[in-house]
Amino acid sequence: MWQIGKNKFSFHLLNPFKTDNISYNNQKGANNMATQTNYSVELTSKIVSDYQAGTSVEDIASAIDKSVRSVRSKLVREGVYVAKPTQKSTKVMGPTKKELLIELNNNFGYDVSGLEGATKEAISHLMTVLAQ
Repeated sequence: MWQIGKNKFSFHLLNPFKTDNISYNNQKGANNMATQTNYSVELTSKIVSDYQAGTSVEDIASAIDKSVRSVRSKLVREGVYVAKPTQKSTKVMGPTKKELLIELNNNFGYDVSGLEGATKEAISHLMTVLAQ
């Protein structure tokens, strides 16, 4: 059986030149079941108004017995959710690990092979011990 696009083709044993064109993704009657909506219009308007009033997504989710992810997705679909700004990491100023290894090699004559995986704090501690 071969699959080309959305159709499956199979050969008959008696006549290998005759093929059956079987459509497996029929949109007309594939899903005749009634779908259940997760959020009614009233519940959606309550969620949106609560969120705009300043209630957290976690509190809204616990109040309506839904998951936080579900409520957040609904708010995104409604166009009212504003993501919290991510906090940027605070980079500690000072020499980089590579600069410390170069300084350790040049100033102290210490072989730095194998120290590439060491942390910056461990290298600076080694430098203070060697300086004493």
